[in-house]
Amino acid sequence: MGEPTTQQNQTNFPAASSSGESRSRAKLTVDGRRLKELVRASYLWLQQREEVVNSYNVYPVPDGDTGTNMMHTMRSAWEAIANLDEPNIGLVARAVSNGALRGSRGNSGIILSQLWRGFARSLDRKEICDAQDLVAAMKEAVKTAYSGVSTPVEGTILTVARETAEAVEAAAQHTHDLRQLLTIAKEAAHESVQRTPSLLRILKEAGVIDSGGYGLFVILEGMWRLANGMPVEGEASATPNNRARATMHPEHEGGWGYDVQYLIYARPGQQLDVERIRADIEAMGECPLVLGDENIVKVHVHVSDPGIPLSYGARLGSLRDVVVEDMQAQSEAFAEQQTARGKEILPPVEVAVVAVASGQGIARVLKEAGVRVVVEGGQTMNPSVEDFLTAIQQANARSTILLPNNSNILMTAQQAAALSEAQVYVVPTRTIAQGIAAAIAFNPEASAAENAEGMREAAQRVLTGEITVSTRDATIDGLNIRAGQIIGLLDDKLVVATDTIADALRSLLRRAAADKYELITLFYGNGLSHSDAQAIAEVVRQDYPAQQVELIAGDQPHYYFVISIE
Repeated sequence: MGEPTTQQNQTNFPAASSSGESRSRAKLTVDGRRLKELVRASYLWLQQREEVVNSYNVYPVPDGDTGTNMMHTMRSAWEAIANLDEPNIGLVARAVSNGALRGSRGNSGIILSQLWRGFARSLDRKEICDAQDLVAAMKEAVKTAYSGVSTPVEGTILTVARETAEAVEAAAQHTHDLRQLLTIAKEAAHESVQRTPSLLRILKEAGVIDSGGYGLFVILEGMWRLANGMPVEGEASATPNNRARATMHPEHEGGWGYDVQYLIYARPGQQLDVERIRADIEAMGECPLVLGDENIVKVHVHVSDPGIPLSYGARLGSLRDVVVEDMQAQSEAFAEQQTARGKEILPPVEVAVVAVASGQGIARVLKEAGVRVVVEGGQTMNPSVEDFLTAIQQANARSTILLPNNSNILMTAQQAAALSEAQVYVVPTRTIAQGIAAAIAFNPEASAAENAEGMREAAQRVLTGEITVSTRDATIDGLNIRAGQIIGLLDDKLVVATDTIADALRSLLRRAAADKYELITLFYGNGLSHSDAQAIAEVVRQDYPAQQVELIAGDQPHYYFVISIE
């Protein structure tokens, strides 16, 4: 179970009928086994295109994860049917839906699981699916997905799903040939995705299409490729401009590979070409980051062979602060830890708090504030519905309060609450800073309802800042950003782009009017040393002598600072 085995991509889909054939001879029939093949193909093709989907994130931050969330959701859907040999399409569709739901991650994954849920509901009690059944199932999928979002927004995956269903409904009046209908679906999805910037201003301004909508197009494209005997496994472009990378994401080849970081110091009398180094590192692997100037350049990249980027850097200058981490070993250790935690059931209590955290330091702060179970996760590693259900069970409380601590995890937490047999409240914390404030407000002597309300109010009193690095050139809300610049987000809105971490932090605090607040807490991470973080914190203390400024090791990835202002 799990990863589909490599097998012949040709399948027994009937050939497209010629115009002279009768409608009855071209009649579409899909049973459970054929649906299984289509799900497998869509998962495998999405797995190949994961990083492309991720790259269409609106903000140029290094942790866009729409593709990752949709891929994990489809993986869970596939695993639910991998060992099934069931001809009844209703039963297979139900299993796909259940798998997608429990494994869904992030907003895009939740919406994708709702599409499968509606699709399965329409096919319930059916043994096979014909063209009209397919149309009805796609329409019900769209209806279910729209109803699952409190405020549907056009120009997203919802629009792409709706316009694709409408195109298939129109085409089914003229053909029942599966290949033709899948072709119509793929082409309609592609055209809809291309229109998303005209429907959503922020997409047009950022110069990207909707990533969730593109992910849905990839899923349909995988099905279309299978039906036409085209491969859905193996090499696939990892960048939107189709520039081939030297290596695929290491996870796709049986391991996560290595995280490589180092500084290159230029040799005496020589200068470093930052743009050339950036281009070369981007061609070597995933999650590339190159910052610096002609004297010192910082390099970060994920590769399957760490010797390649290390040898490259050594040819250019003196390597210092070299870090090589085996991410596969870390992943296995994390999985073992999660398994052990999943089996551990704590003593019963009346009310417990479950919170999401990324970074050991932040997790420690949450635990000290009274959080009973910490679910490790955040951007790029959103917990699934199943992860939340396991944590709720582990907390062993009559009532549980969930703190998602990320806007992209909120829908997952709400879905888990709806599925849980226990009483669960979701406090809609959208940032780590809000989550910590909410956790501090927890009173173990109060009821769950009273706590949920008090924690919600505490979270709303906090401003959140984040300092990271831009992954591409972009224009967001009139702010021109270059790849490699340090950027700052205030309550999830990009407000600062500058050349140093300290400048970005100071500018962000000014935008936040931090002098009107009492406490500024700086959680540092993303490899920033304590001495560097301490020096920046001293500058902040000088800027804000009337405020209390605290510095805490958060150990969070991707973000040099997460800032709580309250």
